[in-house]
Amino acid sequence: MDTEAWRWIWLVAAVVFAIGEISAAGSFFLAPFAAGAIVSAILAFVGADVAVQWVAFVVVSGASFAALRPLARRLDRSQPTEGIGAKRLIGEEAVVLEAIPADQELGLIRVHREEWRAESGEGSEIPAGARVRVVEIKGTRAVVFPLRLPDPDPPAIEADQND
Repeated sequence: MDTEAWRWIWLVAAVVFAIGEISAAGSFFLAPFAAGAIVSAILAFVGADVAVQWVAFVVVSGASFAALRPLARRLDRSQPTEGIGAKRLIGEEAVVLEAIPADQELGLIRVHREEWRAESGEGSEIPAGARVRVVEIKGTRAVVFPLRLPDPDPPAIEADQND
């Protein structure tokens, strides 16, 4: 095959690998091969022998692959982000600023530094100052459940005085 044809073969290969990397779910698997094909295309345009182009493709692809694998593993290990936008508040504790009525009316809570309109998830009234947990976000309002804390003054157990 003509050495001039390899210029275009390497360019097409680089574009195909790059498009494949972009359309695949980011594991950095095809990017090293795109880099190797780009280097080989440059060598082809400079006039290097086809064998040199192939050696460059293999070496650059292998080195790029080895360099990007730790990053790909670290990205694969990370937990998926379930809480994006308002969903990040689900599971968070909040303080009731305005009482939440029992009849699906809205009260006001503060989650971190944000104030949200909220409704009771169990349908009972939640007084101002109570601590609640956000269990759902419905549009612009939060659905909350009161936190059941242990009684701060449990009844004392009387010890036997005759010991």
